[in-house]
Amino acid sequence: MDMSRRGFLALAGAASAMGLAACRGNGKSDKPEDVKVNLNEYKKLAIDDSAWNYDETNDCYYQLGLPYCTDPAAGSYESLAIYVPGAYFKGEKSGDTYRCKIASDARVGSFTPKTAPVVMPINSARLSAQSCPTAYSYEGLGTYLKKGLVYVYAGFRGRSGGYVSDSSEQYSGGAPWPVVDLKAAVRYLRYNAESLPCNAKRLFVFGYGAGGGVSACLGALGDCGIFTPYLSKIGAAMHDADGKSISDRVFGSASWCPITSYDTADSGYEWMMGQFADDGARADGQWTKALSDDLATAYGKLVNELGLTGADDKALKLEPVQDGSYLSGTYYDYMLQTIEGSAEKFFSTTSFPYTYTPGRLVDPAFPGDPNINSDSAVEIDVMTGAVEDASGGAGEKDAASAADGTAAASGASSQADSAAADGNAGTTADGSATAKSGDAGAGTSASSGVTVVQSTVYNDAESYVSALNGDDRWITYSPSAGGVTITSMWDFVKHCRPAQKGVCAFDALDRSTTSNQLFGVDDESSLHFDETVATLLGDNADKYSDLKGWKDDLVSDWAQDIVKLDSLKTDMQSRVNAMNPLYALSGHYAGFGSCEVAPHWRINTGLFQSATALCADVNLAVALGAYDGVKDVAFTPVWGRGFELAETSGDAQENFVSWVTDCCK
Repeated sequence: MDMSRRGFLALAGAASAMGLAACRGNGKSDKPEDVKVNLNEYKKLAIDDSAWNYDETNDCYYQLGLPYCTDPAAGSYESLAIYVPGAYFKGEKSGDTYRCKIASDARVGSFTPKTAPVVMPINSARLSAQSCPTAYSYEGLGTYLKKGLVYVYAGFRGRSGGYVSDSSEQYSGGAPWPVVDLKAAVRYLRYNAESLPCNAKRLFVFGYGAGGGVSACLGALGDCGIFTPYLSKIGAAMHDADGKSISDRVFGSASWCPITSYDTADSGYEWMMGQFADDGARADGQWTKALSDDLATAYGKLVNELGLTGADDKALKLEPVQDGSYLSGTYYDYMLQTIEGSAEKFFSTTSFPYTYTPGRLVDPAFPGDPNINSDSAVEIDVMTGAVEDASGGAGEKDAASAADGTAAASGASSQADSAAADGNAGTTADGSATAKSGDAGAGTSASSGVTVVQSTVYNDAESYVSALNGDDRWITYSPSAGGVTITSMWDFVKHCRPAQKGVCAFDALDRSTTSNQLFGVDDESSLHFDETVATLLGDNADKYSDLKGWKDDLVSDWAQDIVKLDSLKTDMQSRVNAMNPLYALSGHYAGFGSCEVAPHWRINTGLFQSATALCADVNLAVALGAYDGVKDVAFTPVWGRGFELAETSGDAQENFVSWVTDCCK
């Protein structure tokens, strides 16, 4: 569904305490006013208009390896490549390169050199470091350039630090450096705006998974003061050649299955999914079961502090039921309506017989760097977001298998052509059929290199709903009214989105997740960061110690980690805030109203993935819909899809380009 603008109420008490009582998300920036500066400070960042390369076959001008800051910590990452539609330049051969001038009368698609938007991918689901391309390939770029977009592939440091090539010198990584580096890239493009055939104000970022979370941070935290010391450290352009301040605000942010808001990631996961599980770490008698329940309760209380409201400005709140669980109230109703709305959209746009084919996500997913090939890419489990086995086999759980065994129905929004056409299909008792397909998907034979996927064909809506229900009747669909009713969020989670990560899904007990790495510091590459968990451990150690599996050193582990400082002496909470778009969007946080927020947003999420909680996506969409200056929020939870570039129909990248074009009208 497309989320229209939503109301948002900052808590009056919090707003008063922060001096924000008169501010309702006005987008006021912390960016300093123009002051007397050294006009030559960033001269070395000026782009050389005689250094363009030209691909005559595809009519594309490009430059690679452009440093976007004056004092990079890791030059192979802190540089970018620019790809320009050939029509936008008038090039004159100059040795091995071309001297280019902007062709002001050119037009490609809907755009001219003065109106063309810039798009910048964040090409990592797990926030691995992204190198700047060192070689050129046009493959995949036509999707963007043929529509008149300028494509910029910026490198950035990832979730961990490392060593400079051929050196023992260490560079910092982790939060907030990925966002910092990309902000510096944005500033570089604006510093060179007069030399580039684009509207540098129209800059869009897009990513998926943790990269989608960074896209959301870039969209919400424009010109945010929390990043200023980091930008200064690497020599990011703070003003142009005329001394005017440069903004790092972006024009639009798009994301698929974004992983973000790390301060509530663990508690949100337990509220959305973990509290409904009763096996493994969540089995009765385990101390982690008690922690799961406490985290879910903590999330319920936090939601009531966020100040979220629905379309009618009605506050979205959670209320405890008889056992103390926060499973009632307007927020719960809103979540359930969001899920039902996604199902209704699926039925209204799907033709039966319908074929479900398991999704597949290869990381990285976007074009721009030919050095990334099938050997260096990894496959992502579309349920959990975990890296698959290198052979392409199943990950933690088969992505097409739900807890109740009605798996094929759990993938119900693929628009793939019928795979039953090969004659190998067999009809099951519920009216569905299975067929093998050669499309990219769930498993690869190591000996043959041939990928084989099990597809499922549903003859009609009745057989599809029957497969979803299994032995329980939890979802009903009325063809005449087009309505879907789901009995409870508990039932939806049980059948379609069961918890597949342990308690403390992001800030793991043994510091083993990529999120733990994201909040590590130079000499300690993996740290705890969740203050909610730290508080619960400190307050409830006596209760937990009476249960199975408890270790006394957990309390001190968290307590010691969350006070660690990074190389710029920034505390853990500030680093967590820097990776949280709600820091600028919710009155619960000190950053509310202090940043420049992008006016255009697109957020897609696979409704059946368990890599993160749906509530994080909903909170972001609702908060954005109410923020002054945000013009549109296209929020689409996609029924039946997992942790992938989830779309209700069509190709994800082509849909993104169409959205960018619409935003520029």
